[in-house]
Amino acid sequence: MAPKTMKKMKTAVSWFEIPAKKIGRAKKFYEALFDIEMQDLDMDNELKMTMFPVEEGGIGGALCEHKDWYKPSMEGALVYLSANPDLQQVLNKVEKNGGKILRKKTKISDEYGYMAIFQDTEGNRLALHSMK
Repeated sequence: MAPKTMKKMKTAVSWFEIPAKKIGRAKKFYEALFDIEMQDLDMDNELKMTMFPVEEGGIGGALCEHKDWYKPSMEGALVYLSANPDLQQVLNKVEKNGGKILRKKTKISDEYGYMAIFQDTEGNRLALHSMK
C-alpha cells in the first residue's frame, strides 16, 4: 500500500490555556517572568481568564481559573513558551517569583536552539524555548 501524502499545517497550535488555582497569583508570576502586561477577560462568575499579549497573527493563550474545568498538572501535554532571545533571562526569574526550575537550560541542537522546564506558582509544568 502506498503511503498517504502528508498534509502540512501552517502551525500545530492555535491557542493554549494554562490552569490556575489563583489567577491573580499566576498573572503576577507570568508578568514578572516575561516583563509583560496581561489582559483580564470579562467572563462569567465561575470562569476567570487573563490573556498573554500576542502580535497579530501570532499564537495566543491565557491563564484560566475554574473550580471544575482547570486543574494545574505536572503531567500531560508540555507547552513551550517563547523566551527569545535567550531563555536564561526568563529562567533567572522563575525561583525569585515563586516557581521552581525542573530542568536547567539545555541545548537541543544548533538548528533548534535551547529549552528549559519549570514549575509555575500553580503547580503546572511548562517549558521555555529560545534560539540562544
